[in-house]
Amino acid sequence: MSRGATTFKKRDMTRAVKAVVAAGLDVARVEVDKTGRIVIIAGKPGESMSGEGSSWDKAIADLEAR
Repeated sequence: MSRGATTFKKRDMTRAVKAVVAAGLDVARVEVDKTGRIVIIAGKPGESMSGEGSSWDKAIADLEAR
């Protein structure tokens, strides 16, 4: 069984990660789907994206308090 056509190259992902790091962000995770779309999740590696005390929860609570 063949693997099929490659939809992205390693250098594409390398460039994307380097751009995020150059912008001053940390890379928590990189996802590549079957179509070759590269998604970079910013944050500290191993940082939980959900759960109590997330930054979005705090922002919403602050807005509701106003």
